[in-house]
Order: sequence, then structure tokens, then C-alpha cells
Amino acid sequence: MKIGEDMFRKPENLAVPKQIKRTLPALIGIVVLYLFLSTCGGRGDMLGQKSPYFPRKIWQTWRVGPLSFEERDLSIARTWTQKNPSYRYEVLTDQNDLVYVETYFGPYGFNRPDIVYVYRELTAKIIKADLLRYLVMYVEGGIYTDIDVEALRSADRFIPSRFDEQDIDMVVGVEIDQPEFHAHPILGSKCMSFCQWTFMCKPRLPVMLRLVENIIQWLKEVARAQNVPLSQIYLDFDEVISGTGPSAFTKVILEEMSQREGRDITWEPFHSMQESKLIGGILVLTVEAFAAGQGHSDSGNHNAKPALVKHHYHASGWPNAHPRYHHPLHDVPVQLPDLSVAVPAAQDQAAPAQAPQEMPQPTTPGGGQ
Repeated sequence: MKIGEDMFRKPENLAVPKQIKRTLPALIGIVVLYLFLSTCGGRGDMLGQKSPYFPRKIWQTWRVGPLSFEERDLSIARTWTQKNPSYRYEVLTDQNDLVYVETYFGPYGFNRPDIVYVYRELTAKIIKADLLRYLVMYVEGGIYTDIDVEALRSADRFIPSRFDEQDIDMVVGVEIDQPEFHAHPILGSKCMSFCQWTFMCKPRLPVMLRLVENIIQWLKEVARAQNVPLSQIYLDFDEVISGTGPSAFTKVILEEMSQREGRDITWEPFHSMQESKLIGGILVLTVEAFAAGQGHSDSGNHNAKPALVKHHYHASGWPNAHPRYHHPLHDVPVQLPDLSVAVPAAQDQAAPAQAPQEMPQPTTPGGGQ
């Protein structure tokens, strides 16, 4: 035997058992899967990861899906896909909206039975439409835009070049900027607001969930006050605006800004704003961006360079089911002449009596959502 041969002698009785040989591939597979999941996460973890960028997706909600759109709606919807070819596009409908809510907020999602219950019970279409957009933006983020909003320019223009997308969590635009009406008994609560017919979010923003929770609480209080189930609550125009619409949207955003900045943020920084402002991670665009051509709030027109979208309002028929404010004078019964009574001969040539004309009703700046 050569020197050192013992040092390299093959050890005896080290044969791998056949059972281990048979199970070794499976064991290796389990280890690889574990390492993959711990590094990349499963589906739920991947959804929960916070990306520094906005999802490239456009959301709309409507009665039917895009394959059944009327030509008017289809032509407007196409502006979004044509100007944003790299973005995904999805429409939630009256047929699949509840399934979406149950999927993401049911026991296998965020496990929020209160949200599922309220959404399932609601019958007021505008309330459900408002609530659904907030739920979708919380879950998945991206761009939400109403069905009657036309894209004038690419969504890449939503963030001016001087800002870093990674510093921004939400993009909104001014809709109504008329603070001079703040003391008006009717217009006061609606005279300063951000637009919610088009806005952009990153997913899982606490501000969006807080908005949803505020709405849920408010709806329960309304049902309790009216002593009716949620399916039978009655809401007028102003209650919709303040409860789920632009006023509610604006209120929670200002609160979020204040919380992030550690100081009270009011409407003052956004009044007569000449350029976009980033406050507390929320980028606020000028009124021309999302709400040009309104005829108030110095909103300019859609030919202006800052104009990004055009709201056509043809889907804003919801006030028909939620009447606007009526002045008491409008409700005074007017006694018209009884035409069944014979008119004296001497008055046969008199001009016929004319019904009194209705006084113009106060209008809300913006006119709708």
C-alpha cells in the first residue's frame, strides 16, 4: 500500500437507502418551492407587495360590459385604450360587481363581512357606483374614470415631469374651487372639492379604506335614523354628494394630507392654483386637468394644454332619483282657476290665465359627478 492510501480509502456502509433515493426528488422539489415562496411570496403576498409605481390599468364601471356598450360609450371608452395602449383595461358591471366585492372582501380576501353586507344590501345605484370605485382602487389601484369621461391625452401626463412617481401615492384634480360660497346654506358643503370621476391610486392606500369605512358607518346611521333597512334608505342630491361623492372624497383626502404632514391642511393651498402641488404624497392637479369647461372655478376649456380628460356628463342621470334642494317657495301650492266653472259672458274675450312660472332652482357648481 502506498503512503497516504488509507487517507483516501472509500468509507464502508455509506450507501444511501433506497427509500431515501426514491423520495429525494420530491424532497428537493419541496425545498425549492419553499425557497421560492419565501423569496417571492405566494399570490396573496405578491398582491400585498408595495410597488413604487402606479399600476398601468384603467378601470370603469357600467351597467354592461364593453362588448355591449352603446356606440357613444364605446367611442369614449376607446379613447382610453387608444391613448394608453400599454395599459390594461377592465369594466365592472351590474352583473359581476358583487362577485368582485365578495371575492376580495369575503372570508378568503380581506375578510370584511361588513363591507360585503352593505354592498349587497344597497339598492341606490349611485351609492354603489361611488363605493365600488373606492373598493377597486383600494384593492388594485390604477386609474378610475367614469364611463362618460373621454381621454384627451395619455395617462402618462397625469404626473408632470418635475415630480417623481415614486414619491406619489395618489393623483387627484380640483373640480370645484368656489370658496366664496362656503357660508351658503346649500352650496357651502359643495363649493370646494376634488374630482372623483377620474383619479389615480396606488393599491392598498389606507386613505381609500378609511373612505370606505366612513361611508359604511354613514349609511348605517342613515338607515337607523330613517328606521329602515339599508335597501330602503332615501337620499337627496346633497346627501349623496356629502355622503359618498366629491365632498366625502375631498374630506378624507384633506384629512390624510393633514395626518401625513403633521399640520392642518385646508383648501387654501388649492384655491386658484396655477400649477400642480404635491402634499403628503398626494398630487393635486389644477382644475383644467380633469374638470375643464365647467363654466365656473376658472376651469378654462378643453383646448387648454393642461386639460387631460373631458367629462360629457351623459351618464350623470342619477340626480333624477335623488332630487336636488327645493326652496320652500317652490313648494307653496298654487291655486289655479277652476276651468269647469262657467266663465261670465263679459269675460269671454279676456286673455286666458297663465300658470305661474317656476323660480329657477339653486344649482350646484359642477352639476354632478
